[in-house]
Amino acid sequence: MSEPREVTLLGSTGSIGRQAVAVAGQNPDRLRITALAAGGGDVARLAEQALALGVRTVAVARATAAQDLQLAFYAAASQRGWAKGEYALPEILAGPRAAEELAARPADVVLNGITGSIGLGPTLSALRAGTTVALANKESLVAGGDLVLAAAAPGQLVPVDSEHSALAQCLRGGARGEVARLVLTASGGPFRGRDAAELADVTPEQALAHPTWDMGPVVTVNSATLVNKGLELIEAHLLFGVPYDDIDVVVHPQSIVHSMVTFADGATIAQASPPDMRLPIALALAWPDRLPHVQPALDWSTASTWEFAPLDDEAFPAVRLARAAGEAGGVVPALFNAANEEAVAAFLASRLRFPDVVGLVARTLDDAPDLGAPTCVDDVLAAERWARQHARAALAGGPS
Repeated sequence: MSEPREVTLLGSTGSIGRQAVAVAGQNPDRLRITALAAGGGDVARLAEQALALGVRTVAVARATAAQDLQLAFYAAASQRGWAKGEYALPEILAGPRAAEELAARPADVVLNGITGSIGLGPTLSALRAGTTVALANKESLVAGGDLVLAAAAPGQLVPVDSEHSALAQCLRGGARGEVARLVLTASGGPFRGRDAAELADVTPEQALAHPTWDMGPVVTVNSATLVNKGLELIEAHLLFGVPYDDIDVVVHPQSIVHSMVTFADGATIAQASPPDMRLPIALALAWPDRLPHVQPALDWSTASTWEFAPLDDEAFPAVRLARAAGEAGGVVPALFNAANEEAVAAFLASRLRFPDVVGLVARTLDDAPDLGAPTCVDDVLAAERWARQHARAALAGGPS
């Protein structure tokens, strides 16, 4: 039997990272996590992961967290009853470029589960090193799509998002020249079926009550506004090279069918499974193979009904706006993403009405100068800074 794949896990203390650790633990003969990176906000969890997995290297983005991490190693080892000298401490990399340095080191797969645009640098670092990248950091593609596509060799990027994982699986059903349309499914969020007028008085508490998935606050609000589906639309275009006009979004409340591909002969192939991120994580780490122990399959012994409905673009204009941003290209998707993060923060602080979240993003894009195509990560970050400053000025009622 071949040796297990060596995995570098970026964002190990977050939701994707923790589930990746569980998947590797279920399949020790196939996967071995050998390096970890995290922001440094939860050094106790990071130290416990590092000792449990026996990793060689740990990276923390906050340089001040390095000493705390070392102390956490000793505490975790003491809890395990290990005496000093019975174990070797991993190498610690610290600072804002630590994840980039770690991603450039030898590994079979780098799983990028970092949240935010700070994940773009590590993605590019791993790609330039020739390593397969299992990508859960959507900002890498949305904000830095041109840079990522220029750095990636064919097959080097493997999606972790459930929708894009589903598309990758469905695309195995035919040749690329036979693909007619990609169909992204959306749960519709907590406000599915409401018209624009009924969304005017939505509260943050209501927006955070997602019917299917347990996610962080920004992603949950993005699901409620359908901004997340707009971001996924941009990702799908960049990952699979299908024109925007040939990518649809359909509302599917049960979140069982994760996406579909329609082929030239009229056949549509769907990928269905219970809503659980372990499956796309496992598939990305083992791609193109499947692991035997991941999650339970659908239960066909009980009755179930799956619904599909067209997206209401009037009540939820985010997908239409994201499509336009993606077609504009350059740094415009980065502007879209950064302005949305500012708008979501203002909404969660009760400083912005729910319908005005996407309205603020649209205003930012309308007012944006022509910033051209990015040539480096700094160009992307500069565009995001402009969008954030513009959005904050608009929120404050000042000149934009």
